[in-house]
Amino acid sequence: MAVLLAASGCTPSDEDDAFRPGSADVGDPYVPGYGNGGYDVAHYALDVRYDPATDRLTGRAVLTATATQGLSRFNLDLAGLDIDRVTVDGATAKHRRTGNELVVEPARGVPRGARFTVEVAYAGVPAPVTDGPLGSGGFLHTDDGAIALGQPDSAATWFPVNDHPSDKATYDIAVSVPDGLAALSNGVPGPKRSDGGWTTWRWSERSPMASYLTTLVIGDYRVTTGTHEGRPIVTAVPSGEPPNGPAATSLARTGEIVDFLAGRFGPYPFEAYGGVAVADDRIGYALETQSRPVYGPGFFADGRPNLNVVAHELAHQWFGDSVSLSRWSDIWLNEGFATYAEWLWEEHDGGQSVQRAFEARYATTDWTRPSVDPGREAMFGSAVYLRGALAVHALRRTVGDDAFFRILRQWTTERRDRNGTTADLVALAERISGRQLRSLMDAWLTGGSAPALP
Repeated sequence: MAVLLAASGCTPSDEDDAFRPGSADVGDPYVPGYGNGGYDVAHYALDVRYDPATDRLTGRAVLTATATQGLSRFNLDLAGLDIDRVTVDGATAKHRRTGNELVVEPARGVPRGARFTVEVAYAGVPAPVTDGPLGSGGFLHTDDGAIALGQPDSAATWFPVNDHPSDKATYDIAVSVPDGLAALSNGVPGPKRSDGGWTTWRWSERSPMASYLTTLVIGDYRVTTGTHEGRPIVTAVPSGEPPNGPAATSLARTGEIVDFLAGRFGPYPFEAYGGVAVADDRIGYALETQSRPVYGPGFFADGRPNLNVVAHELAHQWFGDSVSLSRWSDIWLNEGFATYAEWLWEEHDGGQSVQRAFEARYATTDWTRPSVDPGREAMFGSAVYLRGALAVHALRRTVGDDAFFRILRQWTTERRDRNGTTADLVALAERISGRQLRSLMDAWLTGGSAPALP
């Protein structure tokens, strides 16, 4: 190939500089068709208006990105909404829809390394995601508003996006809703403004965020605001629930639980805290939406506070949010550590010890199911959560507490606002502990039989 390129007068650098289409798929088999190549988004500025009476969303998205190749055209993920216009660097761009892809052809090619802006005006009735491995998600119309969240994909149901955690970005989000409704999202709250029967809520997430961690929760909520450690804390529960109910009581301990986890994992990585409890039974999960997790109603259905789920979702702020996946096959890096945080919190809060939890789970584990690369249908299975947590504790038992917690704090420090893989974690653990750990981690994460207890 090198001979042919030289003979034609084209060198590898010439090819890199040529204008060509960006890929329409990031190539992650867990989310086929999602994510795009050829550019890296730095920032999303979203301005949306939602009317619950008609279930209609109108939006304007401005993306600031850098071309990682010369681009003749590129794709954005966007599901089921109509496009009014697209501009690139202020110039009208050709565009077309192909399934859940918005294909954009700028008036001029974008050179490799160039910073550019894309503005998309769009509208329509957003659609939910009904076939996701986590259950219902995407943009869900509710009796009093809407809920937008889900994993591994959800963002593309309400704004144009490079919808894969390998491309993290900062966000400014403005949400206009009828007066009297709350519109909750990620990050630091900004000033609210009412005009003509509509109130605009503003949110800013200044730390890079994976797209699936964005959320909108719109409806009749009791919103509580305050500060914790000098940062804003915003929690919300449905207004029909009592102020001393299990959801409100659980979310009220968010700051306390964050402080406990920070003592184990290192400084809290974001500029705001919070949580939102929702009442819609279609949300059968809790999700670590960045800086403000969302909790489905089932976690508080027995009428008692549930601090373990709060500890789990808050642990994700370090493991999954600040340090994000490079590929979905490594999802145990999110869920294994968050499950382990539940064990740490339970021990701290007077419950069973971490060692007892480890022994109980070890005895009932199906070792034929791997934690790493479990397959899309099993990406939220017990092997990812519980076997992942067993591997975390096995590492702790092997290297000792001092080295173990140094590994965790170094992981969250070195890779803050970035991404990581299982191989990256093992390499860090070996560097800090001075021990060979690959075979140990392989046995606990993917081996087909019960590993020896450390």
